[in-house]
Amino acid sequence: MARRRPGTAVATTAALAGFLFVASSGTAQGTDLRTDLGDLRSLVAEEQGRADGAADRLTGLRAEVDELTAVAGRRDTRARALEAAAAELAPGAGFVPVEGSGVVVTLDDAPGDAATRARADSPDDLIVHQQDVQAVVNALWLAGAEGIMLMDQRLISTSAVRCVGNTLSLQGRPYSPPYVVTAVGDPDQLSAALDASPEVQVYRQFVDAYGLGYAVEVAEGLRLPEYTGPVDLQHARIADAGSDVDAGSDAGTDAAAAGT
Repeated sequence: MARRRPGTAVATTAALAGFLFVASSGTAQGTDLRTDLGDLRSLVAEEQGRADGAADRLTGLRAEVDELTAVAGRRDTRARALEAAAAELAPGAGFVPVEGSGVVVTLDDAPGDAATRARADSPDDLIVHQQDVQAVVNALWLAGAEGIMLMDQRLISTSAVRCVGNTLSLQGRPYSPPYVVTAVGDPDQLSAALDASPEVQVYRQFVDAYGLGYAVEVAEGLRLPEYTGPVDLQHARIADAGSDVDAGSDAGTDAAAAGT
């Protein structure tokens, strides 16, 4: 490419410079561009100061709200009374762990050999049913148990087991035999209550006749975890004197006796 002559380059440069001066003057509208930039920086600084002030006021208001909330809590004697009552009822309701001595009861199906099946009038005679587990649990509650656990779940007043085929379901979880019931309380009272229960006595007749499993072991240092399941009833109805309480789909006839 041929080089341009110096004269032509100078003339071109001068023309471009003149154009830029005119464009700058039009953009600034007759004012100094640097002056406008300085005003913008001042505006930003002013707005930042306002934002900082608002943040400081917000912090102060939050501190005031926290202080007033604390004062209101200290003055609300009714709230304190309710909290104290809830804390007092929590152990009996099953919402705190329980430790101590007690008993461990194990129930199991009968052996599946041909000789045992031949002696039974029905296959149902050879398995543990929900009423058998309920009989044990109710007897332990009535004996003053501080807490009861079935398998690995803590029981409360509305807990109940249900038959699902040849397994039992507790609070949505299925379990297979052997079924283990652990109770914390006075071992002598708990054992005596099991011996005196008419329902448990019926189950022990099947133990003697068909070889179902039944064992009661006194244990020390038992620890029952707190109940963590739902506590709301699914269904309920007013019960007449002497009638059973319908506690819903997961609570059976033992709901009225358990935990009372």
